[in-house]
Amino acid sequence: MAMPDREILSLETFLPYRLNRLADAVSRSFSDIYRQRHGLTRPEWRTLATLGQYGTMTATEVGAHSSMHKTKVSRAVAALETRRWLKRRADGQDRRVEHLELTPAGQRVYEELVPLAKTFEADLLGKLDMRKREAVLKGLAALEEAVLTK
Repeated sequence: MAMPDREILSLETFLPYRLNRLADAVSRSFSDIYRQRHGLTRPEWRTLATLGQYGTMTATEVGAHSSMHKTKVSRAVAALETRRWLKRRADGQDRRVEHLELTPAGQRVYEELVPLAKTFEADLLGKLDMRKREAVLKGLAALEEAVLTK
């Protein structure tokens, strides 16, 4: 029986699928570094990296910055706190709000991982010639501006 004419979506060429697939592959590859060195999960790494970059933040702010759901942030915070890499401080005005910051031990882990992250990024971009690298970075910036700044 013949199929009626219908529009088909080629998932392999669909930009959202391609971006997600690529982001997942790159993220998995980088996760090998922080997982092997410190047993961190992705949410724990993202929380550690966000606090390492910005200093004291609330869990809501960490979630917004790292695009993580509040339950993932909550679990990551608990795990980092158990390792004594993060401490919580209650807000003086609102006891429901906690300010999170890295402990000196958490800061040391962050500082150890920063050059590894930068080397990973340089190696990844080094797979492209200068023209392609510039095109990728320019294209990403354009998509971020178009999609993330509403």
